[in-house]
Amino acid sequence: MTYRLPGRALAALTAALTAFTAFTGAMLSTAHADAGAAGAAKIVVSPGGSDRNVGTADHPVATLAKARQLARSLSGTSDVVVELTGGTYRLTEPLRLTGADSGRNGHTVTWRGHPGQTPVLSGALRVTGWKVHDAAANIYAAPVPKGTDSRQLYVDGAGAPRASITISRNDVQVTKTGMTIVNPNLKYLASLPRQNRIEVESQNSFTDRYAPVQRVDGTTITMQQPAWNNNNWGYDTLAKPFAGGTLMLQNSYSFLKTAGQWYLDPDAGQLYYKAPAGKNPADSDVELPQLTSLMQIGGTYDDPAHDITVQNIRFEYSTWLQPGTSTGYADQQNGAFLAATHQQPNDFLTSCQSGCPLFEAARNSWHQIPAAVQVSAARGITFTGNTFTHLGQVALGIGNDANAHASGVGLGASNITVQRNTFTDDAGAGIVAGGVQPDAHHPSNPAMVDKDITIKNNLVTRVAQDYKDMSGILTTYVTHAVIEHNEVSDLAYDGIDVGWGWGANDPGGSTDYRNRGLYNYQPVYSTPTTLSDNSVRYNLIHGTKKVFHDGGSLYNLSASPRTVIEGNYIYDNRNTVGLYLDEGSRYVTLSHNVIRDSGVWAFTNASPTNNTNDSTFSENWYNSGATQVATGSPHNNVLRGNVQVSSGNWPTAARQVMDRAGIEPGRRPPVDRQADQ
Repeated sequence: MTYRLPGRALAALTAALTAFTAFTGAMLSTAHADAGAAGAAKIVVSPGGSDRNVGTADHPVATLAKARQLARSLSGTSDVVVELTGGTYRLTEPLRLTGADSGRNGHTVTWRGHPGQTPVLSGALRVTGWKVHDAAANIYAAPVPKGTDSRQLYVDGAGAPRASITISRNDVQVTKTGMTIVNPNLKYLASLPRQNRIEVESQNSFTDRYAPVQRVDGTTITMQQPAWNNNNWGYDTLAKPFAGGTLMLQNSYSFLKTAGQWYLDPDAGQLYYKAPAGKNPADSDVELPQLTSLMQIGGTYDDPAHDITVQNIRFEYSTWLQPGTSTGYADQQNGAFLAATHQQPNDFLTSCQSGCPLFEAARNSWHQIPAAVQVSAARGITFTGNTFTHLGQVALGIGNDANAHASGVGLGASNITVQRNTFTDDAGAGIVAGGVQPDAHHPSNPAMVDKDITIKNNLVTRVAQDYKDMSGILTTYVTHAVIEHNEVSDLAYDGIDVGWGWGANDPGGSTDYRNRGLYNYQPVYSTPTTLSDNSVRYNLIHGTKKVFHDGGSLYNLSASPRTVIEGNYIYDNRNTVGLYLDEGSRYVTLSHNVIRDSGVWAFTNASPTNNTNDSTFSENWYNSGATQVATGSPHNNVLRGNVQVSSGNWPTAARQVMDRAGIEPGRRPPVDRQADQ
């Protein structure tokens, strides 16, 4: 399911985002232009240039690869500015910046858009050659190179949904090898061609799962492995979601039922599009993403990438194909998934629907979704004034596990700044910082620690469009993440999530996970994790929980000493949870937040065995919703000075928080801040 605004609203929001990015980019470009005048070497790139040129404004080079080569030769003796003029740079491979592409001898390297212009780094193929394929159904077809595949399509800048149909969970019966068709109206599936292109999507309580079909014989649907088995054990499974949810069949020509849908046949090299009435795709800009990533910044732990700024560039069009493979997307939470075959109990469909020991054996091998723009083994990296849009997975990944980085080197991100960027219409989260595997929380090399990551004054809206289980911003095992003055909105799941691990990796472990069998497969740690000293302040979070009821608009997981959640304004979360401390959350202070119209304004997922203890909720304001915080022994969470308001009579201090939260004044796009505060 893809959420869409009406045409006028979408156009207005698009204009606002463009104005916002242009405004911040212009401010920052002016500052760097002054630096350039003071002696930085400048290399100019233009889509109409030539790599035989020297890279001046009058004689620009054409490719990013050539610009990188020139920058390497200059960065040891001066600051370097690589300036991209406006236009679309269609990439055939990502731009990779390593230790060799860093500032040296105290110098810096900046990749930026020319002031007042918008360079686009695109990973898409523009599709042309449209002809009517089925006039009665208004379906058009266009040729693409055989073997071309993608999970996304964009028409005139708007995401088009894949061909799909929604079915009832009662239409099928889940088995160990697939499904049995119960509804006779679905028997036609056995006659469809290219059955191994069909996928099942299951939207549950907090997971969003994808599994591809192998074949359909009569009423027997055999699914590809290990995707099927991995999606059907653990927690909130496809077979037994905690609270039901939508079940869909996707990606078959026969599912082209609704205007705007599309289907791609890689073997035939044909793209099909069911156009809206009166529309011809030949008159539109149709973009089919091809690359998985557009930019990769990272070196090694001994030679990290460093002192690089990326400014005023539009990153657009990427795709991530793994969910359509036999691995599928066996989602566990917030972009983490099972990616291999694991030993399972023979009766996993009954014995492992709320965890089991063998499931715990697989926990430390969970993978993360790779990002379109990747940063690892790097320090002193800044992203400012950029737009990340129409990306087929996570937009920006910082210090994730090695499996999420094309370089093969994960983690190790420090002194990273992400400020005044726009993230919108992306398939996964806007920003993910940190990893989930053991080296993320107890690193075997000190250089692996993710630390000092600042995420500030960013607009993150309408992301996680395909992988709806993801929050707008996620930081996992990070020391000193500063998440301040962001606006995060319009999400299927949470707004901002901090932490990972359910307390299982904290000192002394968790009785819950001891009972579940985790410590048969990993140690009980005696030292703290890298998760600490985080600041989540002055963020505006609204329009969350549009699909999944579990989780919270602002959420913490595991012990996070000296972490402060303060001055955030949360509203429009469909009467779900505002402030959520999940399993093992400890040592967190939540104060001076405003929570409006939540079903539960404050929640601790506490049991006698999970260490959700020792946090403080103080001087927050809320107008509705239950307080579900475990105080007293053994939890010792504290509620102090919190105020429930009625009839919209917010105190002056609460109104000051409402006004202050979000992108700082002067840098805020002109969007509705809900004037009826």
